[in-house]
Amino acid sequence: MESSRETDLDLEGYRALAELRHQIRRFLHFSEEQARLHDIEPQQHQMLLAIKGLPEGARPTVGEIARRLQIRHHSAVELADRLTERGFISRQPNAEDRREIRLKLTAAGDRLLRKLSMAHRNELQNAGPALRDALDAALRGTEREK
Repeated sequence: MESSRETDLDLEGYRALAELRHQIRRFLHFSEEQARLHDIEPQQHQMLLAIKGLPEGARPTVGEIARRLQIRHHSAVELADRLTERGFISRQPNAEDRREIRLKLTAAGDRLLRKLSMAHRNELQNAGPALRDALDAALRGTEREK
């Protein structure tokens, strides 16, 4: 059964959510195109970023990266295989538990990620205000519903 909160979305709320989705999709499209311009697939870029940007204390294992990217373990293994073949990441056994393999960016992977990240930061400086405004409008809609 739906709660009344789920049925109280007004036209302005739909528009706010649609605009937020549009702004997110615009940024994701930019990101996908940047990856392809640098001759890697978007998910490969995402894996590089996930490895480099893990929260403190998180281990860069295939399983952890799969969770961060919201993909299946075997898909993360395939991504890691392709990135390893291209020289962008390496696999290193954990010194304390040799069964655990950790992923690490190589110098080439780090250089590529830096180029992509700089382009993304520049795009966020341009597109960020529209994205922030769309998020604010969608959040205001949830406040109206309360």
